[in-house]
Amino acid sequence: MRKKSILYVVFGLMAAFLVSANAYATSGTQKFIVSVDNVANYRFTDSGAFNTPAGANGPGPLLPGQSYEWTFYGGEGEYVNFATMFVQSNDWFFGPDERGIPLYANGQAKSGDVTDYVKLWDAGTEVDQAVGEGADQAPRQAGANNGAADANNRVRQILTDDLPAVEELIRVTLTPGANGRFILRIANISGPSSTPTPFAPGVGVVHTDPGPLFVNGQADFGLGLEAIAEDGNPAALAAYLANHTGINTPLAPSAWLVHQNAGELFAAGTRASAGLQVLAEDGSPAALVGSLDGLNAGAAAVGRGATGPGPIFAPTGNYSFEITASPGDHLSLANMFVQSNDWFFGLNSLQLFDENDRPISGSITHHVTLYDAGTEVDETPGFGPNQAPRQAGPNTGAAQGGVIQAVTDAPFNNEAGVIHVTITPVN
Repeated sequence: MRKKSILYVVFGLMAAFLVSANAYATSGTQKFIVSVDNVANYRFTDSGAFNTPAGANGPGPLLPGQSYEWTFYGGEGEYVNFATMFVQSNDWFFGPDERGIPLYANGQAKSGDVTDYVKLWDAGTEVDQAVGEGADQAPRQAGANNGAADANNRVRQILTDDLPAVEELIRVTLTPGANGRFILRIANISGPSSTPTPFAPGVGVVHTDPGPLFVNGQADFGLGLEAIAEDGNPAALAAYLANHTGINTPLAPSAWLVHQNAGELFAAGTRASAGLQVLAEDGSPAALVGSLDGLNAGAAAVGRGATGPGPIFAPTGNYSFEITASPGDHLSLANMFVQSNDWFFGLNSLQLFDENDRPISGSITHHVTLYDAGTEVDETPGFGPNQAPRQAGPNTGAAQGGVIQAVTDAPFNNEAGVIHVTITPVN
């Protein structure tokens, strides 16, 4: 995801919020340094498998006259790539070259027939047999992955006069929608006048760097393309892509609170306070910290190396702050997930001392959860027009009137892929 300008998160931030509003100095207390790092480094914006022909009741091969459809999101400067098996072969597949299909041209979303970008490829993983006749080809083989290895193990384009042209076998179209949404449609148009063949389930991926699935002239990466090209099984490659798919979001300034009673900063299942709403929707912790006047609370708003308040970006963005606590105290904090309408990373009432009153130390990321504040209607992360990087001004999305709850459809596998939080006791 591209780094977009963010003009809203510095509203109302004051240097006074960078330190504790009420730092304790009594005996028996302990100082800690808390560090919040933005580590989001996803290679792909969107990815997924397609395995069910349009109108079918369940997964299956794509027969002549049928089509697969895959819905995805992508932005300017990004490309879509895919791979689907030419079933009457040992290890051939359809797909664009390593660059992929550009999603935009001259600021306009690409629309219509994009078959010109598509080629037929040999994965270089299995010895080729005559098309539609080989005993080690999927329709006739005894089991998956049982053909002889190809001595030429490089992915290469199929160039032969023995087959109809690619455009006589497959038709690929892009249909753009609102806010970065696209539908990729892969139609099997092979038939009696060409070489009828099923296609098999495959994968799609949205990317900027070339070569997400393969590189022409290089060996298969060993990530699952072989299983698609030989056996029509997208599971392994889809899983790999999913592990590297996410939204590379900025993080907005931290609001924190050292306390003893649970739920003082926020509590799941309750309505967000006015201050938390501002933090979750627009990135400013000022109102939330201001509502905690007199408590051991504060904000960290100036990133490492920055000269003023603002969001932090991967891979080096960091907020650090010092807290003072006593045995029995807990730490809560909140940072906006900027590419959203009202999501925030929250640490909720973490005990700062163990059962022997020793201060905790090290990574506490596993205690962090991505929450939906329930105050604004959600849009697709990274693409919504009412999300902070794209909205006209603060608090412009449709109100939701819900309660705080953990996000169950986050655009990443786990919180540790975006945020790292550590705590270090200091003398």
